[in-house]
Amino acid sequence: MINNNWDKYLNKEYSKDYFINLMKFIETQYQEKNIFPDYDNIFRAYKYTDFNKVKIVIIGQDPYHNYGEANGLAFSVNKNIVIPPSLKNIYKELFTDLNIIAPNHGDLSKWAYEGVLLINAILTVEKNLPLSHENKGWEQFTCFVINTLNLHRRNIVYILWGNYAKSFKKHIDQKNNYIIESLHPSPLSAYRGFFGHKPFSRANDYLISKNIKPINWNLN
Repeated sequence: MINNNWDKYLNKEYSKDYFINLMKFIETQYQEKNIFPDYDNIFRAYKYTDFNKVKIVIIGQDPYHNYGEANGLAFSVNKNIVIPPSLKNIYKELFTDLNIIAPNHGDLSKWAYEGVLLINAILTVEKNLPLSHENKGWEQFTCFVINTLNLHRRNIVYILWGNYAKSFKKHIDQKNNYIIESLHPSPLSAYRGFFGHKPFSRANDYLISKNIKPINWNLN
């Protein structure tokens, strides 16, 4: 399904009853309603960031639910789409933290290729209905992904923005990985604890301490 090293670890998961039922539900939803992202982009984050190349995991809630925004990478939009408010705040923190000037687009695919796994816990959403695909099976899949990383990888940085992302903290092997958490970059909470927590430099400092090549966060 992914066509890289993820399949080696996920193939058994694809055959489980919950996942088969989830896929049946998703296929019906795409036939009957406006669902985001495009069907071919549901697993885009995993396609862009191979299992063996994951250095950082950023966990979002579910995809953008406005038309044309979601592109399969958490917090990312395509280059021809207006940059969403949360991503604007992420760019503000990037500048404050590393003095990197924000690009004129919201495409985060370069981060994905650098080793930043940009996943939403819930991989699909109905137009204008956030969390419309909650409790359908996606959360179980995401927990399996984290547990698989726990078993086979070490020294990964998990960046958890907001309470929903933090709810997955209990699934992360905190002894062998590094967690950075803050409030969500949404305009509703960014000034109450997101700005100033320096996730980009902290993540790179940790990677360097483990002799891992740091992320080039520059999107320009």
